[in-house]
Amino acid sequence: MSKGLIAVIVVVLILGFVGCGKYNGLVGKDEVVKESWAKVESQYQRRADLIPNLVSTVKGAADFEKSTLTAVIEARAKATQTTINADQLTPENISKFQAAQDQLSGSLSRLLVSVEQYPQLKANQNFLELQAQLEGTENRIGVARNDFNAVVKDYNQEVRTFPTNLFAGVFGFSQKGYFTASAGSDKAPTVKF
Repeated sequence: MSKGLIAVIVVVLILGFVGCGKYNGLVGKDEVVKESWAKVESQYQRRADLIPNLVSTVKGAADFEKSTLTAVIEARAKATQTTINADQLTPENISKFQAAQDQLSGSLSRLLVSVEQYPQLKANQNFLELQAQLEGTENRIGVARNDFNAVVKDYNQEVRTFPTNLFAGVFGFSQKGYFTASAGSDKAPTVKF
């Protein structure tokens, strides 16, 4: 066997071992992203599950604005229909998902502001408990989104780093999308008394 052939075999073996290591590393990071995404979805689902109870409690208040309740119900339906498979976490898909969730958040905010006009609701223990659970869920959503962004950063960095980027392209690993701030969240809300 010639020295040239041995050198070629050694180079191929080294590339094979490096490629296997990089591939397995990317698979591991991809699974962490998928797990983190599942946690985000779980928290959004928790919020969606609280909404029917909140709407039922509020509906009992005399003359409560039906249009506000309808908007919440419709936004919840749209938000729960907008789902993303963990293999399709592109920036565009994340943006669509976030837009549907933001619409639901806006409807919920309007509902909670409307409640201020109904003292019997503000004194209703059921409503107060649901409101506290909703607030806690919003905090959990924020934490889950931040955790998701952290693991996506780690994954994207690995996908873009040389020489892993060469193997990532060959094996079909591409960058994932991030959650970003909602449009208009950079401006303080106007408060009028």
